Amino acid sequence: MDDLETLALRIARIEDERAIIRLQTAYGYYVDKTQWDEAADLFARDATLEIAARGLYRGQERIRAYLKCLPSLAEGTLFNHMQLQPLITIDGDRAWGRWRAIMEVTITGQVDMVGEATYENAYVREDGVWKIARLQCFVTHYADRRAGLAEGAIPMGTVLSEFPPDAPQTTDYASFPSVYVPPYHFANPVTGRMWQERS
Repeated sequence: MDDLETLALRIARIEDERAIIRLQTAYGYYVDKTQWDEAADLFARDATLEIAARGLYRGQERIRAYLKCLPSLAEGTLFNHMQLQPLITIDGDRAWGRWRAIMEVTITGQVDMVGEATYENAYVREDGVWKIARLQCFVTHYADRRAGLAEGAIPMGTVLSEFPPDAPQTTDYASFPSVYVPPYHFANPVTGRMWQERS
């Protein structure tokens, strides 16, 4: 492979990474504003979605229907969903990404929560466009802001009785005060070793 071919591949890889970051960032902005159709349009046809302990939803249209069960943006509500620390791994037309989300959820007179979650997502190039193939959101902390991060810790969301999932959650874990580190999709960039959960 000559220098021009190598450079072209490197540029393509950078463009793919930028497209995936843009895709996931757009998801966060749409979730902020409860624009559920726009968010659902980012998913591949046979994608899966798994948030907290609500179970697994399979297929773009099931994901769309699930999202529409969530609260709507209205006066007195705030849903901020800040996605940080992207680490993207690309292999041809498939990719994986890890993100951290900082969340603020306020419904005046009812809810005043802050939270943290880790995403371990998969992406696929479908019809020439990068899309979300698997969204898996591990909610590691939710708290009532008024009571404080420790004393105000509350359980993460569970199955929606009005819209049951297609399958149970694939990972059994609990949020703070429990400790859970979602497995990394990538090897240590220096040692090349995969992290193993300590028992």
